[in-house]
Amino acid sequence: MDPEAFLDVANQVIKLKMFPYFDIAHCTLCALSIREDLGSGSHAFSRKHPLACWLSYMLVVFAGGMVCNAMLGEPVLAPLKNNPQILLATLVWYVIFYMPFDVGYKLAKFLPIKIVCAAMKEIYRCKKVYDGVTHAAKIYPNAYLIMIIIGTLKGNGAGFTKLFERLIRGVWTPTAMEFMQPSFYTKASLVASIIFVMDKKTDLISAPHALVYFGIVIFFVYFKLSSILLGIHDPFVPFENLSCALGVQRYEENKLNNITTNHNYSNIFYISTKSKSDVRSTTILVIHLFETVQ
Repeated sequence: MDPEAFLDVANQVIKLKMFPYFDIAHCTLCALSIREDLGSGSHAFSRKHPLACWLSYMLVVFAGGMVCNAMLGEPVLAPLKNNPQILLATLVWYVIFYMPFDVGYKLAKFLPIKIVCAAMKEIYRCKKVYDGVTHAAKIYPNAYLIMIIIGTLKGNGAGFTKLFERLIRGVWTPTAMEFMQPSFYTKASLVASIIFVMDKKTDLISAPHALVYFGIVIFFVYFKLSSILLGIHDPFVPFENLSCALGVQRYEENKLNNITTNHNYSNIFYISTKSKSDVRSTTILVIHLFETVQ
């Protein structure tokens, strides 16, 4: 593709309006995640506890904004002030959970529709990460770490509120902490936040901002579709395994070797000081020295 045409496409992507179509895709996938988390009891639960179902769903939809506002000392419920978004999210919730013959859920699970929604949500996610970094930069202009944290939370806020979202539905899962087992979306949002901070606050990236933004969009969309179509759920795993093998495992091996070496030297010192006058101690000392050198 011609560089100018590619840059023009990137500028068009960065100017995309999220409401209403991208919000519909985001809300649809949030509702699907709730239903899949409920499992086979989702139909009965939604009929028996509609309020809990709606509250947990709304928490997932607006999790990023709520968590970031709480971290920045802003009103936690501010993301709920947009009435059109609230009505749209509620409409999507009703279609997924309460349509006759479960038509809404079946359509949302239809693979072509799910692929389109997934791609649109990743564009939505990139916009959220960028907005989080930009908003944090206005409040803390030189705090790079805060910008990265807010961008990451904005990109995958639902992962960090999963414990509370399930608690609303009466399920207590204390091990469902995103900090313990970060998902791919958290890792990807973290990487995107770092790139946006480098692009915004440093001279390390010389490419136009539109190209950087479009590159992150392509990264998000590509790996999301790979997870759906090819089963590649976390491309960061090989790099994590390699870093652990080179760093943590080597540290453990060095620590074990130091313990073994210190133990051998202590044995040498003990034998040599206990029986200096004994001829046999000299032989034992030589043997231990030979083993230590080996």
